[in-house]
This record gives sequence, C-alpha cells and structure tokens, in this order.
Amino acid sequence: MSDPRLPEELLKAAADGDHSAWIGLVGRFGQRMWSVAHACGLNEADAADAVQGAWLRLLENLHSIRDPASVGAWLATAARREALLISRRGSGLRPHLCLPEEGGPFDPDPASVVLEADEGRLLWQAVSTLHEPCRTLLRLVATVPEAGTRQLAVRLGVPTGSVGPTRLRCLNKLRTLISQEETVP
Repeated sequence: MSDPRLPEELLKAAADGDHSAWIGLVGRFGQRMWSVAHACGLNEADAADAVQGAWLRLLENLHSIRDPASVGAWLATAARREALLISRRGSGLRPHLCLPEEGGPFDPDPASVVLEADEGRLLWQAVSTLHEPCRTLLRLVATVPEAGTRQLAVRLGVPTGSVGPTRLRCLNKLRTLISQEETVP
C-alpha cells in the first residue's frame, strides 16, 4: 500500500527524520527514477548508481527544494543528470538523450517537454546576461558537474576559497533576475 500523504508532506516528513516518509518517497518515485536511468542506456549496475546518486542529491538538498509538490520531477531530473554523468565517465563520449521508449513506465507529457525546454532556454538567456565570473562559473557548474573547486578556481583565475561564496552570490543574482522576469507581464 502506498503512502497516502502528498509529495510535499512526504518531503517535509523525510526532512524531519521520518523513516516511513523515505519509504513513501521511494515507493512513489523509485520506479520512475529507474525508468529514467535505463532510458539513458545504462546497464543495471550503472542505473542503480544513478538512482542512488539521485537519492543522495535529495538528501543533500532536502531543505532547499523550491517546489516540494514537484519532488517527483526533481528526482527524475536528478536521476537523469546522474545517469548522464555516469554515461560520460564510462564512455568518454557524449551520451544520447535520455528519453524513455514510447509506452514505457514514464511517458512524459508533450506539453511538459515543451515547457521544460522553454524554461531551459529562458534560464540560459538569463545566465548570459550576468557579468563575469558568474556567467562562466554557472556554465561550468552546469556543464561539468564533476569539476572540483580547485578546477573551477583555476579556470576562473580566483582563489580556491572564493569559489563557494562566488557561486552562492551568482546563484542569488540569477534567482533575483529570474524572479524579476517572472513578475514582468
């Protein structure tokens, strides 16, 4: 029997340490995450790593999820990103798009796909309006997620200890910019 709580209630309860809420989240969203990982062409072991990595990302970001009601979409995206990272590491090649086969357990709504693509386009437009080093830092963080602080510091020409605070400032600038654009009719 699945947990009757709403996704946002499960997320809050999990953040508060409720083990049954974690079981509820896994029961509700686990299969979808596996489908996303398999759609990226991963074998069983790599798919397991991608799904586990996505759960770890959720654990790390429990208190910062912007829309707790959309935790399922957040987890699917996290699983896709983990799968792409694993695929890139394994082959050294750029992986194919992670789209599930038609009729699979996770068939995205075409309208959702269009909206997600449009949101991505708007996000990158906003990033391109930022000044340096924010523009480069955010592009690096998004496109080379495995890059460490030292690598980012070298690429940006800044001290290692300034990467974290700079990233935080840049994300805050981007958040402000996006929220301003959302309020403009």
